[in-house]
This record gives sequence, C-alpha cells and structure tokens, in this order.
Amino acid sequence: MSSRIDLALELHQQSSRLEEAGDWAGAEHLCRQALAIFEEEDGPDSPDVANLSCDLAAILESRGDYSGAEQCARRAIAIVEPVLAAFEGSDGALILLRALSLLGTALRQQGFYPQALAPLERAIELAEALPENPANAAEAWNNLGIVCKYAGWFERGAAAYRTALRWAERCAEGTCLQATIWHNIGGLEHARERFDSAEEPARRAWEIRRTALGDEHPAALADAVAYAAVLDGLGRLDESRPIYERALAAYEARFGPRHFEVAATLHNLAVLERAEGNLARAAELARRARETKRTLLGEEHPDTALTTLVLASILFELGRTGEARALARQAAEVFTRRLTPGHPHLAQARELLGRMG
Repeated sequence: MSSRIDLALELHQQSSRLEEAGDWAGAEHLCRQALAIFEEEDGPDSPDVANLSCDLAAILESRGDYSGAEQCARRAIAIVEPVLAAFEGSDGALILLRALSLLGTALRQQGFYPQALAPLERAIELAEALPENPANAAEAWNNLGIVCKYAGWFERGAAAYRTALRWAERCAEGTCLQATIWHNIGGLEHARERFDSAEEPARRAWEIRRTALGDEHPAALADAVAYAAVLDGLGRLDESRPIYERALAAYEARFGPRHFEVAATLHNLAVLERAEGNLARAAELARRARETKRTLLGEEHPDTALTTLVLASILFELGRTGEARALARQAAEVFTRRLTPGHPHLAQARELLGRMG
C-alpha cells in the first residue's frame, strides 16, 4: 500500500472522528482531502471513491447542504451500479444501498418527495436481499416512511413504519433504531393531528434514547422536541416549554444559530408563544425560524412554507393582514405544488386565507 493511500486512510479516520464529535466543517475538509487522494491513486471510478463519496454525502447532509449530498450520492451510484456483479460478496450491494438511501434522503430534504421514492424503494429491495443484517431493511423502510409522512401519504407511511419495526425487532442491538422508528410514528400521528395517538410513541422514543445516549445527545434532544410538539397538540404547554428552551440552548451551543434543529425548535416555540397569547414574541421566533429554513432549505421547501404559514397566522392576529395574506398565499402555493391535495398543511393555508377574506 502506498504512503499516499496510508495518508488518505488516516485522513478518513480523522474525518470520521470529527463527524462523530459534530465538527462537520472539519470532517468535510478532511473527507475531501482523502477523496482527492483516492481519485488520484485508484482512479475516479474506484469503489473507494464511491465509499468516500457516500461519507461526504452524509457529512454534507449533516451540514444542511442537501444539493451537495445529492450530487455525492449520485456519483457513488454511478460508480457502483454498473459493476455491481463484479464485487465479491455483499460489498457492492452495501455501498449501493447506502448511496441510494443517501440520495433518497437528500431528495426528501429538498422537498422532492415523488422523486425520492425510486431510490428508497430500490434500497428496500437491496436491503431485504441481505437478511443477515436486518438493520439495513429497518432503516430502508423507515426512510420510505419519512418521505410518505412529509408528502401526506399517511397510510403508506404508517405501513412502512410498521414494517421497519418488525425488521428492527430482529436486530440484536436495535434499541436506538427502534427509538428512531417510534419517533417517526409519533411524528406521523402528529402530522395527522392525532395527538392522543402520537403521545405514546413519541414518549417511548424519548425514553429509549435518553436511557441509551443521555439527555444531552442531539438525537435525544430531537426526541424531546418531538414529544413536546405532541404535548402542545394536547394543550399541555406548561410541560412543553421547558423542553423547548433546554433543547434550543443545547442546539445553539453545539451547532450555532444556523442549523435545522435550531430552526425547528424556534418554530415550535413560536407556536407555543402564540397559543399563550404572546404574539410579538411568537412573530419574532417565527421570523428567525423562517429565515434559517430559507437559508438551509430554500423558499420552495414545504418545511419552510410551514413556518411561513405560522408567521402569517401570527401576523393576522396582530392585525397586519396585508403582510399575513401575502405570506399565507406563498405558503399555499408551495403546498399546492409539493404536497398531496388533501394534506393538512394545505387545508390550514386555505382556511387562513378564507378567514382573511
């Protein structure tokens, strides 16, 4: 093995350590260095380049660069799929499975829900053909469920999550994987505004994760915020506020102000402040959340539009009808283009516009 390859492997290991520590900028820098060396030494179409492209896609996704993650995942697929039969054992299938999952997730993060289906369905086929590792199948079905939830295909999403749980229960060490799926089941019920049904899976996810990883782990914080959102739907605002405030402080300390989890928590706090009648504070938080989502996701993303709709409803209550109407129309137009006709978000936007006259 050449000294250059040794260097690339060391850079890759350092990148993985930085990624685990949450230093995604540093991880990306080192991963790109390692990738460049493998491209020079092994050629641009080598399996190592495909592997590193997947690693870089995962890092870029964590940084909120979903378009960049999509490009890296597509590159890995283009390298591996034509020569899949030449790999020994399951190595090629595992690389392709990961790349397809990353591509589907990147498309979903950009709001391209129908386009995300094909790579995620292909990932399921590959994962179920590798039954010796049921976690792969659980994760693949879970990824499909997430897309269905965001798109409003609720029944299909619920079925995907149930299948994901069955696979996860076959894993020897699948506790956190099960927590992820329970989190998502709660999220789907929340999206359907079935808050009573959402409470138990959301609480279960949080309890599993905080026991496994500790209260301050980002994944446990995300579970806590999701549970708090269910409490909001149940009218238990006194329980949800301290969860949001603790999570927001932890996210900002770890990630800085321009991160999706920060924006999502600000969005939820805005909804809470509005419910308690603190409209000026609610508008301030919603604006902050919206600007961050616009930066990370773009104007056309349904998640950005959801915060836009929340801001519109707050401004309407403040008597700023002209500004509110323009924002509500913008949100409704995005929902019309991106979501199913019966999606609750679209119904909420139309209802608000109807009240404005």
